[in-house]
Amino acid sequence: MSKKLRVGILFGGKSAEHEASLQSAKNIIAAIDRDRYDILLIGIDKEGRWQIGDSSRPILNPDNPEIISLGRGDNYLALIPGQCDGNLVRVGSQEPVEAVDVVFPVLHGPFGEDGTVQGFLKLAGIPFVGSSVLGSAVGMDKDVMKRLLREEGIPVCNFKTVYAHERGQLIYEQIQTYFGVPFFIKPANLGSSVGVYKVHNADEFTSALYNAFQFDNKVLIEEFVEGREIECAVLGNENPLASVPGEVLPSHEFYSYEAKYLDENGAVLDIPANLSEETVHKVKELSIRAFKAICCEGMARVDCFLKNDGTVLVNELNTIPGFTSISMYPKLWEASGIPYKNLIDRLIELALKRHVEERKLRTSYELV
Repeated sequence: MSKKLRVGILFGGKSAEHEASLQSAKNIIAAIDRDRYDILLIGIDKEGRWQIGDSSRPILNPDNPEIISLGRGDNYLALIPGQCDGNLVRVGSQEPVEAVDVVFPVLHGPFGEDGTVQGFLKLAGIPFVGSSVLGSAVGMDKDVMKRLLREEGIPVCNFKTVYAHERGQLIYEQIQTYFGVPFFIKPANLGSSVGVYKVHNADEFTSALYNAFQFDNKVLIEEFVEGREIECAVLGNENPLASVPGEVLPSHEFYSYEAKYLDENGAVLDIPANLSEETVHKVKELSIRAFKAICCEGMARVDCFLKNDGTVLVNELNTIPGFTSISMYPKLWEASGIPYKNLIDRLIELALKRHVEERKLRTSYELV
């Protein structure tokens, strides 16, 4: 029997999406094939400290999304690039932890999904699941993402980017005239609908701006698109594949954090979506084009709007999509013929394949 791969599952994180990460990690830990993999649980607390997760209780209150929390590990860890006998070491004793073959970052938001952890792992020479540094960074920044998509000729909704030092120059009546009402305000570098507000009047505008700037120094103002919310999952490296599209039917005013993670009845996921063959083709084609445009690898969930006139707009891409029991990404692939457990296998295979290819590249220059 071949040796099991040792997979480091990295979860938690110093982000407003910490709890969403715990929910995703809980499901991956439960679903991963223990006949193929040994796992090392690495929890990141809200201060950014890495620790070996308690294998018996890595996540506390796992079935209650309102009070879910990271279990206290028995040792803090450091990742040391170039370490010969394993990159992970215990902070106190400096003893190495058994080396991992690949890391699966189940992190959402800044300090995990934005290229920071990916760059750290790349420096350490450890293969990891998902996009590398560039794709992760662009995928996190909605402003840069939308500008790249637009440059590629991919339709996106109208938006305006505002920096913190410019907020005093904003006048509600001018924004209302340009976008109409309602419109959305959201942090540029955050996901899971954290800090997203639907604005209907001047009072809500002032409050939404204040709250969105609590999470980021760059905020997007976006038009409200009348239409259906369609999502598509993409999987692969150089030749990515698109899943069947699904539709989000939120019971809340929009697909908020509460609808995604706290309210079991927050949304109905219609998979596959009831779409014409032509629209399915259009969504899948745009999803793959968007995936390539922002240099994604491994996986991404592409969120689209289908307008009443049949136009498809790409709203955003999530390079580490949710993996909870009700998340779209695994459900879309299950409907496309790849069950959850096999999806994890495919993502790990893609990570290892990329690592092998990258190791072939030269890191020194010699005159011939």
